[in-house]
Amino acid sequence: MRITLFLLCCLALPAVAEQPYTPASDTELVERLPKRLGAEQRRLRDQLGAAPTNLPLALQLAREAIARSRALGDPRELGLAQAALAPWWSQPAPPAPVRLLRATIAQSQHRFDAALADLDALLATPGTSPTIQAQAELNRAALLQLRGRLSEAQAGCQRLADSRSDTGAALHGRVCLAELASLQGGGDAAAQELARLARQPGAPAGWIALLRAELAHRRGEPTAEALYRSALELNNDVYTRAAYADWLLERQRWPAVVALLQGQASADALLLRLAIAWQRSGDTARAKPAVAELQARFEAARLRGDGGHERELARFALDLRGDAKAALVHAEANWAQQREPADALLLARAREAAR
Repeated sequence: MRITLFLLCCLALPAVAEQPYTPASDTELVERLPKRLGAEQRRLRDQLGAAPTNLPLALQLAREAIARSRALGDPRELGLAQAALAPWWSQPAPPAPVRLLRATIAQSQHRFDAALADLDALLATPGTSPTIQAQAELNRAALLQLRGRLSEAQAGCQRLADSRSDTGAALHGRVCLAELASLQGGGDAAAQELARLARQPGAPAGWIALLRAELAHRRGEPTAEALYRSALELNNDVYTRAAYADWLLERQRWPAVVALLQGQASADALLLRLAIAWQRSGDTARAKPAVAELQARFEAARLRGDGGHERELARFALDLRGDAKAALVHAEANWAQQREPADALLLARAREAAR
């Protein structure tokens, strides 16, 4: 399957015009990357380099890198997280906290089977701490939901909701159940339950705000915009910003999309939406360079063997290139991996465009 997807990517995207550049020496500066690590973080990385088996420090640095990846949409941060966990990374049964983070990184890289294997192992291992077990159960339910295996996801959420531990697992389980209900025809009850859960002490406010916004979005309710703004204030990450941008794009509010994403488009998903807004508004002076930049990024991802861009590739082909056949190829490949409402709508749009 990976070979097939690789070949499809090659066929769908023309080659980048520039030839690869080889530095003249090992000391030549090729690119200056933005500084994202403060002095304290760099000190801790040096400390880990001197003592790479310092597990608490490795876990701290890996978690921080994963958090930056979610906020910035930069896959290099996942590489930093993996590097921090290098001494345990290839172990068949690493310490439970490492295994949980390894599953998180694999899921972010769209290696869903590997992520599920680690999560299943954590849940089946006696003596795993309740906190790690609860997080593994929640991650597993989210991954199963992403793949369209809703009944299995619901069983996991129900186990969390029935939990009697002190980890807050029961509250997260009820939020998870409400989200699943919202995807299966229970929109009214789910909206009421999410509003009620948002008032509970210790509620995951950012997650609930995003779920309420997405539900209002799917139902065509005008409250969606205010809910998206609230979610963004609580959790300013790539996913939330992209979801809000999609709501604005559907309403052809091009200036609002630009205002939302300008200066925030280091992530491919955000640059894609910004380019769509520029192109649809007739701002070709900014749209053309953005399209070229996206094409270069996708080509670089293909060369890395990164197969997690099918959704973005489909929208790139459909909304920016007007290539319905390529869009359908990528939308179908995406649907084989993940089956959220956005994936279903994208597949339907691509099939309609390709007749």
